[in-house]
Amino acid sequence: MRPTEKKTFVADLREGLLVEDLFLVARKTLAETRAGKPYLALTLMDRTGEIEARVWENAGRYDAAAEVGGVIFLQGMARSFRDQLQLNITSLQAADSSRIDLEDFMPSSPRDRGEMVAELHSWIDTIRDQGLAELLRTIFAGEILESFSRAPAAKKMHHGYLGGLLEHTLSVVSLADRLADHYPGLDRDLLLTGALVHDLAKIREFSFTALPFDYTSPGRLLGHLVLGVEMVREAARNVSGLGEERLDQVAHLILSHHGRHEFGSPVLPMTQEALVLHHIDDMDAKMNYTDQLREKIQEPGYHWSDYQRPLERFLYLRAAEDGTGRQEQDPSPPARREPGRKTAARKHDPLRQQRLF
Repeated sequence: MRPTEKKTFVADLREGLLVEDLFLVARKTLAETRAGKPYLALTLMDRTGEIEARVWENAGRYDAAAEVGGVIFLQGMARSFRDQLQLNITSLQAADSSRIDLEDFMPSSPRDRGEMVAELHSWIDTIRDQGLAELLRTIFAGEILESFSRAPAAKKMHHGYLGGLLEHTLSVVSLADRLADHYPGLDRDLLLTGALVHDLAKIREFSFTALPFDYTSPGRLLGHLVLGVEMVREAARNVSGLGEERLDQVAHLILSHHGRHEFGSPVLPMTQEALVLHHIDDMDAKMNYTDQLREKIQEPGYHWSDYQRPLERFLYLRAAEDGTGRQEQDPSPPARREPGRKTAARKHDPLRQQRLF
């Protein structure tokens, strides 16, 4: 019987280690040596990282079994080639993905999913507007909550891993709460509701049951802003005490949070809450993107990055002190408070829970 449980991860591989385990095929190329002999070049991955692999014998035979996005069971040895660890594969076969926990093979949030779901509910409990609170409890339940807790926030640029959408959302709502404290004129309940649902429809925009993550047809045709408004309005049909104007304000937060027409927003932010949401969403995405760059820096101190096309600049970044660029979590839930009231200090600070930096 073929194994269905993964035991050895990329991070565990060492020179000379015999490997018999499961890996996901991220990329592959059927190439030829200088002598014209075919070989198979694979990039394999699991949740701990990637490694290059080569099949030197019977490459044509094994090519069909190593489908990109599929899981294979391989036998081989870890060898160093030009100072880089590589797997030399002697045999491989396709594994049955339906019997495998794909979270072992796909990049995922460093935060525990159950803890993040609990934090999501604790934020909803702080919403004093009963209509908005009921709307949020209606949305974040059942299959939607299950998908929302697993989905990536993007294909690649930021939080592009399982659980990334929930991680990003919790970071944005934490920042929103802090700014509502700093600017008491903000409607805290409205702002936090917008923070919680602004990317809701990414569960329908992306396909994330296998790698690579990709857009769905509705995601390409409509995008998560339009789909998000549809999802919120659909949920609102079952909510009492939520007026049409209030619902329009929530919809405006979703539609405007990209901030500019050229970035996909059909309308510009026209309320204080919409302006704040746009900027904190953009900031959190950029911080996660740059944190991922920091995690790749091997030497201590500041270093220049390669040119980053998404940001159109080079970046001068400090290496992560612990090798991960992330801080430990404080598991305390957010504390209740009166909306708009400033507090001198908080015993519970959910921002500390975010392993973003």
